[in-house]
Amino acid sequence: MNIRCAGGRSNHFMRILFLIPVMILFVAFFVYPFLFTIMTSFTSWRGIGSMKFFGIGNYRKLLLDPTFRKAIANNVIWALCQGFIQVPLAAIVAMILVRKPKGWKFLRTVYYLPNVISTVALAMVWVAMYNISGPVNTIFQRLFGMAPRNWLGDPSTALGAVIFQTVIYIGYFMIILLASAMNIPQTLYEAAEIDGASTLQQEFHITLPMLRGSLVTTMTLAMAYGIRHFESTYLMTGGGPAYSTTTMGIDLYLKMDALRYSEASTAGVFLILLGTVVISLLRKIFGKSDPMSEMAQ
Repeated sequence: MNIRCAGGRSNHFMRILFLIPVMILFVAFFVYPFLFTIMTSFTSWRGIGSMKFFGIGNYRKLLLDPTFRKAIANNVIWALCQGFIQVPLAAIVAMILVRKPKGWKFLRTVYYLPNVISTVALAMVWVAMYNISGPVNTIFQRLFGMAPRNWLGDPSTALGAVIFQTVIYIGYFMIILLASAMNIPQTLYEAAEIDGASTLQQEFHITLPMLRGSLVTTMTLAMAYGIRHFESTYLMTGGGPAYSTTTMGIDLYLKMDALRYSEASTAGVFLILLGTVVISLLRKIFGKSDPMSEMAQ
């Protein structure tokens, strides 16, 4: 008995020992910056010199700023588009490829390929495609007789244009869902075929329910990416025209660039709060259970 207790204590000590380096890194690169951001959001600070306590002045200032409110709205739109357009597209493609049609391995590679290309390179390609004399205008002009337009320079189309060039890249989420779909027992489909279920019925009553856990995970990741979106929009429009495509990440960056560090910290706090609320709602609505995990148990 004493030997078992000693062994248990030893194992417990070893677990703690192995966790210490991770905890140090977690505290140093997440907890401390997070607490520092919250602290500086209540001050007036330009990144140099002493901090002066400002209370909730920065929060009031940002909430009254129409540009920042526009950025919040754009982030919500980004999150919804990535969660409810990009992920469903990835799920449809994954459900097709899991049936292993002819050339499915080649298609899997093609769909995933954009995810290994630099965001900067993709953004520059799309800037050229949206150009007045670019392929997008040429296609619309020849097919529908539409006059050429400046897609990224028009406030009514700029946000849709930058969102479109992101949501069509479904490879990352497709791979996650495809891997999960391949683990669904074939006996379920065989039993459904014996009962006379069509392929569409099998997808709705077997594949989708079994992928629920993976779908919630991919939607959470996609919406998190949408909330903290920055790179491609900044490269393509810089947040313009007329702030129509600005996001909280762009607003935060511009404030830091202008040495308004306390306001940037406040924007960062809003960004964290928005992400927490959106993801919590998503988990609450769609649940946390995973039929695949439950079956494995």
